Amino acid sequence: MSRTGRVERTTKETSVLVEMDLDGTGRTDIATGVGFYDHMLDQLGRHGLFDLTVKTDGDLHIDSHHTIEDTALALGAAFKQALGDKVGIYRFGNCTVPLDESLAQVTVDLSGRPYLVHTEPENMAPMIGEYDTTMTRHILESFVAQAQIALHVHVPYGRNAHHIVECQFKALARALRYASERDPRAAGILPSTKGAL
Repeated sequence: MSRTGRVERTTKETSVLVEMDLDGTGRTDIATGVGFYDHMLDQLGRHGLFDLTVKTDGDLHIDSHHTIEDTALALGAAFKQALGDKVGIYRFGNCTVPLDESLAQVTVDLSGRPYLVHTEPENMAPMIGEYDTTMTRHILESFVAQAQIALHVHVPYGRNAHHIVECQFKALARALRYASERDPRAAGILPSTKGAL
């Protein structure tokens, strides 16, 4: 059975298309107009082994905020759609990823209950190209709200802002991959004692 999601989201500020296949090979086609964000979404697809298409046309003449936020909202909605009924998945996933001097630890529960815990080093460089580094938390908040998952992201140390953000996206990709994969020992079983996720 196909596990795909397709979301189109249009406002006065942005037009977003996201297509996602959870059982892909990591093929990506990303264009948001924000170079570093494109790089991060590419990491998400490639390391999660999700086929991922993201096309965003946003009001970049103002700044990148709406473009980044609305893309994250659509991405979360597409992920939720692709998960379907969640029968037979692992549900939980975690991954720790180093990137030179930085380290990210990500744990996820595809619980149906949105909750985010996020910590990263203070006093990071404020910008990476056109990417405002304070947006990383907002991306995760937006994604979690639409995907309806519990997500804990912790960066205990790091110096380079590029590395600090990138290791978060790589670890997120792997944690989502592990949580959303089918468990061969639990075919046809919903991984919840409540009978609902």
